[in-house]
Amino acid sequence: MIGGLQNIARVTELRQRIVFTFAMLAVYRLGAYVVTPGIDERVIKAFFEQASGTVFGLFNLFSGSALEQLSIFSLGIMPYISASIILQLLTVVVPQLDLMRKEGEQGRKKINQWTRYATVGLAMFQSMLLAFALESGQFGENAVVNPGWGFRLLCMLTLTTGTCFIMWLGEQITERGIGNGISLIIFAGIIVRIPSAVGKLFQLLRTDQISPLGTLFFAAFAVLVVGFVVVVERGQRRIPIQHARRVVGRRVMQGGMSYFPLRVNTAGVIPAIFASSLLVFPLTIGQFTHLPALKSFIDTYLIPGSLAYETVFVGLIIFFAYFYTAVMINPVDVAENIKKSGAYIPGIRPGKKTAEHIDRVLSRITLIGALYMSVVCVLPTVLLQRFNLPFYFGGTALLIVVGVGLDTIAQIEAHLVSRQYEGFARGTRIRGRLAR
Repeated sequence: MIGGLQNIARVTELRQRIVFTFAMLAVYRLGAYVVTPGIDERVIKAFFEQASGTVFGLFNLFSGSALEQLSIFSLGIMPYISASIILQLLTVVVPQLDLMRKEGEQGRKKINQWTRYATVGLAMFQSMLLAFALESGQFGENAVVNPGWGFRLLCMLTLTTGTCFIMWLGEQITERGIGNGISLIIFAGIIVRIPSAVGKLFQLLRTDQISPLGTLFFAAFAVLVVGFVVVVERGQRRIPIQHARRVVGRRVMQGGMSYFPLRVNTAGVIPAIFASSLLVFPLTIGQFTHLPALKSFIDTYLIPGSLAYETVFVGLIIFFAYFYTAVMINPVDVAENIKKSGAYIPGIRPGKKTAEHIDRVLSRITLIGALYMSVVCVLPTVLLQRFNLPFYFGGTALLIVVGVGLDTIAQIEAHLVSRQYEGFARGTRIRGRLAR
């Protein structure tokens, strides 16, 4: 570990990327404390002290506690995630979008641009709903200093601009920093809540609401869960690929064995984020609707922790796990590429049979990954309701923290390996010139 840190300090480009990433995340955290104009901050804080288990508590988690402050970043990155869900679903339904996605870099740029436009539209809609909710007393009486259309338009403009700025920050981190910018912003919003969660745990310990033995059991269980997540996230199913002998000029290249790795959780944390984002919509409608029947149905069956909510949540996770895996890996394309390279899977005929074999293996490990993700996401709710264990972070937050952390470390290691390879190749060329 110490040697790795020393290598990071020696690589100038990597060091600059890491510093830039931390600087952008610091800007994001500073913006989370800039309060939206026309808001009584004390009323909002008093409301969120009792809203940890509601839809607003879920929004607050993904916004990095910005909603609790009613800051300019209150909407967080959720509109962008929702827009990404819509565009990715449309690529399956609309053939033109699917062809555009397969065009390569140019097609992805167009889809990303449309995603930005959709993000602005969703942010305007959600911010206007939030402004009406503030005026109607959903967040407490007298939360708005001067209600009216002036406040509504100002709130919509401020929060939409904040979401666009967060989206820009994420893109800058992805291009000029290290790791995926959007994921790191969500990661940072979750990490900053750890000190307060630890403080609440010690408060429960001091007031004898939880025993020291229970605290040790909880800490050990949390470590085991994190270790289990790390093991599964790194798990792979390697499909052996045999390369035939090739003739290159006058040389005969000996064939060898390689592997096509399929991760157990190929889709990563995306299905959990997508499922949480979709379930926010009916919860939002339930908070703002004035229809008693609809509000009663949502409050009864779609409240976080209820059996119906958790069942729908698990179903959405499994659906998005298969959907996103199908978007990322096409067995037909993989089989075609293997055939073109003159390779084959031992015991499997090239072409259609290879595609069917890869699809069968991928379907099985995707089911295992989806079930694992469902267990991790539902487990904190079960612990809180059945055993009253103070698990302050949901399974989605845990998956995000571990998954983003592992991906970021992998990118740092890739930069280090690339730099070492470049240095080795440069040294080899210099030695060759000296020998001549």
